[in-house]
Amino acid sequence: MKGRILCMTSNFPRWAGDSTTPFVLHLAEDLEALGWEIDVLAPHAPGCAHAETIDGIKVNRFQYLWPARLQTVCYQGGALINLRKNKANKFKLPALIAAEWAHCMARLATRKYDLLHSHWILPQGFTGALAARALRVPHVLTVHGGDIFGLRGKMMARFKRYALRHADVVTVNSSATRQAVNEVAGDIRLEQIPMGVATDRYADPAQVARLRAAYGAGAGPLLVFVGRLVDEKGVEDVIRAVALLRDTLPDTRALIVGDGQDRAALEQLADGLGVATSVHFTGWVDPKMLSSYLAAGDVFVGPSRRSSDGWIEAQGLTFIEAMLQKIPVVATRSGGIVDSVIHEQTGLLVDERSPEQIAAAIERLRREPELRSQLIAAADRHAREKFSRAASAQRFSDLFECLKAP
Repeated sequence: MKGRILCMTSNFPRWAGDSTTPFVLHLAEDLEALGWEIDVLAPHAPGCAHAETIDGIKVNRFQYLWPARLQTVCYQGGALINLRKNKANKFKLPALIAAEWAHCMARLATRKYDLLHSHWILPQGFTGALAARALRVPHVLTVHGGDIFGLRGKMMARFKRYALRHADVVTVNSSATRQAVNEVAGDIRLEQIPMGVATDRYADPAQVARLRAAYGAGAGPLLVFVGRLVDEKGVEDVIRAVALLRDTLPDTRALIVGDGQDRAALEQLADGLGVATSVHFTGWVDPKMLSSYLAAGDVFVGPSRRSSDGWIEAQGLTFIEAMLQKIPVVATRSGGIVDSVIHEQTGLLVDERSPEQIAAAIERLRREPELRSQLIAAADRHAREKFSRAASAQRFSDLFECLKAP
């Protein structure tokens, strides 16, 4: 065994098959495969166990409010969205932070960990810095983007700066995240390690055929979006693009895979624009089926946009997953998306909040089949070389080897 790591995160599946994005779980699995022992510490939530093993990873969840139904800061789209949607959640933050710090201290003091790995600056990076410094445990802080781009203001900046400057190493997932961290923290040790995606997930041809038969129409194209249905993901622009394409590509359909707080409003928008029968909302799907949903499409559209609180897409794993399913990508020229979607090389980039540009890009892909083929081939190579789970885990493992307690 290479060593023991305590992984602290506020984003981890609440149960097997949960809709919560599983990239922290996947990294833990890959690190265990490389010889590390990983324990996960995460907030409790209504309906989940306090302690269990998911896909071989031991997870302990601390309760920060009683009864459990009051714990609404994390999950269901993420803390930033929950704080924005429900201002009352701000009053629950002190309880979350205090409970997280106490449980982190207790585990570091009694379990003989070689290293603490905190995901997100706030609160994990902050509470992790306090605990790791007190107990002299090496501390790696991983910044995923929303934590550095959101939660603005002088007070938040001070908490962020403290967390960043008191980690032994800070890792970032993209060039955009790196720049934002540098602006807040100044001269610190930074490593750019993108989160990885599985390169061995293949679509089921029979399922792909069923999906195209169910959701496609005529000559198409079938557009696919995957993600949370919240304003910053830009689903509104997909729907408006479908409406704009009615004259030139009347068989255009959109498959919206995911769920979120804005679903009802988006369904109303589709109805109001007269494209309700052309836009299909699936809700969350089994992650094992995602490859087939992506492969069923003709174009993946990811129109992420800057939110009112400053959030931008820091990396965007679904863009890379789409590339691996050999579907051309149309995305916004925003945040860390440009690390994977390189305009006219691995995809087509458009401006934020520009359904007209999305529609034009889709028309171009129909007119220029050679361009489409070139983009698909280059994107697949780029995704495999730069964004695999194996490469990401190996880079984290090498970093941990250098830092672990003697």
